[in-house]
Amino acid sequence: MNEEEFDLLDELYFVQPYQYLKEELGWEDQKLLSTLQSLHQKAFIKCLTAPDEELFDQVDILNKGKELYYLASKKGLMEHNAI
Repeated sequence: MNEEEFDLLDELYFVQPYQYLKEELGWEDQKLLSTLQSLHQKAFIKCLTAPDEELFDQVDILNKGKELYYLASKKGLMEHNAI
């Protein structure tokens, strides 16, 4: 896990919308979306269409990520806390 992924997981102990993450981290869209995609590919985060509606299909984070909510998965939390 790189530093950006670690910092992003710090914000995902609770469900957060994309805009919150952008404001909190102050990252450009490309950096935030690519880091979200990397975490999702590792199964470290869950993607949601609403605070209580998880997506189980393939997620196109680079194109649709600004419309989603995010939450660290159990695997992601365990990895985050192991560092």
